[in-house]
Amino acid sequence: MPSSTSPDQGDDLETCILRFSDLDLKYTSLINPSSSLKAELDGSTKKKYSFAKKKAFALFVKTKEVPTKRSFECKEKLWKCCQQLFTDQISIHRHVATQHADEIYHQTASILKQLAVTLSSSKSLSSADEKNPLKECLPHSHEVSAWLPDISCFNPDELISGQGNEEGEVLLYYCYRDLEDPQWICAWQTALCQHLRLTGKIRIATEGINGTVGGSRLATRLYVEVMLSFPLFKDDLCKDDFKTSKGGAHCFPELRVGVFEEIVPMGISPKKISYKRPGIHLSPSEFHKEVEKFLSQANQEQSDTILLDCRNFYESKIGRFQGCLAPDIRKFSYFPSYVDKNLELFREKRVLMYCTGGIRCERGSAYLKAKGVCKAVFQLKGGIHKYLEEFPDGFYKGKLFVFDERYALSYNSDVVSECSYCGAQWDQYKLCSTLQCRQLVLTCPACQGQGFTACCVTCQDKGSRKASGPTQDNFKEECECTARRPRIPRELSRHVQQPVSPEPGPDAAEDGPVLA
Repeated sequence: MPSSTSPDQGDDLETCILRFSDLDLKYTSLINPSSSLKAELDGSTKKKYSFAKKKAFALFVKTKEVPTKRSFECKEKLWKCCQQLFTDQISIHRHVATQHADEIYHQTASILKQLAVTLSSSKSLSSADEKNPLKECLPHSHEVSAWLPDISCFNPDELISGQGNEEGEVLLYYCYRDLEDPQWICAWQTALCQHLRLTGKIRIATEGINGTVGGSRLATRLYVEVMLSFPLFKDDLCKDDFKTSKGGAHCFPELRVGVFEEIVPMGISPKKISYKRPGIHLSPSEFHKEVEKFLSQANQEQSDTILLDCRNFYESKIGRFQGCLAPDIRKFSYFPSYVDKNLELFREKRVLMYCTGGIRCERGSAYLKAKGVCKAVFQLKGGIHKYLEEFPDGFYKGKLFVFDERYALSYNSDVVSECSYCGAQWDQYKLCSTLQCRQLVLTCPACQGQGFTACCVTCQDKGSRKASGPTQDNFKEECECTARRPRIPRELSRHVQQPVSPEPGPDAAEDGPVLA
């Protein structure tokens, strides 16, 4: 059990990181370990694998810590995972070991892979007599605690959203930048958010960071200040890169920070499609002029321009730009296949792309450009979020979908979607009433009053039969509303596609912490 390891070998997060960072790794075959991997290794490599697993375990447990009211006066710790609260280290370790073994396993592989890459990079730098970029950026201390802001001058209540008269805030941001040690950034971000009482989701990879966090206005201000002054990000981030909206820590059930291959899940390795080859960035005002020009054309079907929504169908259903092509796809990871299947649609076209905060367009535009069929590919810098700040009554109509418990932000009074049952104008999502289902449904108050609260007939029946037989924590089969939709639609013409009639939406967490 990880909880039984000696103090100098695993329970302390920073000790684990520092000890492991000195290890040598020559076996790049560990990148994709098999289930019997450890048994196949020699004694020396087993030790390295063991340390990698301990580090992965410690990082995972660290991300589950939750702040307590007494944390300013004592070192009491609590952990929250799978909607359960754990009050002692042994119980959270036991839970993680038994319920999250697969996640620890994949995280271990990620650590080994990253260490192999780091080792290879450091050797090439050493041979060229160059400095290690991370050491150059962090000259005084590699400890997480050295990069946390001083909050001793503030009342602890000021860091809790909802305290006092000031309303809380949600930050949305991303930064593409090569990172040598995403595991260290993960530990630092976890500690930073807990330090400031922030909740939310943050994805970290060797290609950068993508996050959305909520808390008090003081906490979000301090977070932005730290990010803008941190050596690894200060030259790539500016204040305008942080999109803000009303909210707070209550908008997210917990804090989730993790290391992934991509900071936005397109499903293609950054080594194949890099963020370094995106489309041409247009400011909100430049994008506004382009859309105005496009909409003024008498025959938009014959236009050399396509206004492309890069989001999922349940996002564009409740809000979109006029005249846009909104693909009927469930996940952003389906976007590359959508492009491939409809490649002729984009041939010799000028493509104007947009998404929530800009991040999906970075990779999506790079993919479309790589196909070599478009005249030019443009993207809205800062996404819809920044556009609506400048043009709340512009060409974007309806609400802006967000991946948190608010579901949508409103900038104008337009309602562009309908109740899934009666067809009345309605744009407020709710989760399917069948507890095991996580899909979204548009059902107006009148229909809710008649008991129509599930995403589809299949789920409605399951909800009514929940008392019969043993209960299930969850079920994996697709809902009727998802199964009847083509996974990758083919556009039969160049006609502008409006989101189709009221079909219930899918999992609101499909894109994880993307949010941008």
